[in-house]
Amino acid sequence: MSEKDIKKEQENAELQDNTANTEETNGQEHAEETAVETGSETQAEAELAEMKDKYIRLMAEFENFRRRTNKERLDLLKTANEELMSDLLPVMDDMERAHQSMEATKEVDALLQGLELVFHKLKHVTQLKGLKPIEVKAGDAFDSDFHEGVTQIPAPSEDLKGKIVDVIEKGYTLNEKVIRFAKVIIGA
Repeated sequence: MSEKDIKKEQENAELQDNTANTEETNGQEHAEETAVETGSETQAEAELAEMKDKYIRLMAEFENFRRRTNKERLDLLKTANEELMSDLLPVMDDMERAHQSMEATKEVDALLQGLELVFHKLKHVTQLKGLKPIEVKAGDAFDSDFHEGVTQIPAPSEDLKGKIVDVIEKGYTLNEKVIRFAKVIIGA
């Protein structure tokens, strides 16, 4: 072989070594990248699984909370009037005694006094619970927030036009909320 051929073979050998080294280096870098990607994918999957678990637990906790509050609300509605009814029992007892005494006695004054006492007791219990009558009298201005106009009649005087002429039924508020509007007649 000539010197030129030997030199070319050496250059080819060096070139092949460099190519092999480059491929080996690239292969190692690729393996490291794959390992890093696999590690980060595994970590991401673990985080996702943890988040899903937290989400499922939170949803279950919320569902339990919702069920519990619904049950408490239903229980509260069932027993909401218990205290009121307990306070009204003495008034009912008094009414029964008044009814019995009406059959036995013929004294009207005594019956009226007894009935007045029972009525006063009933008003007292309802006021303690927050029930208040809506004060309305003839000549007051009509207010749709508290009054219900049942009908209109010709006003007996000019100053009653558009105002309340008569009150048919009292209205009531319970803790500042209207539970029954006062039924009134309005002057036209």
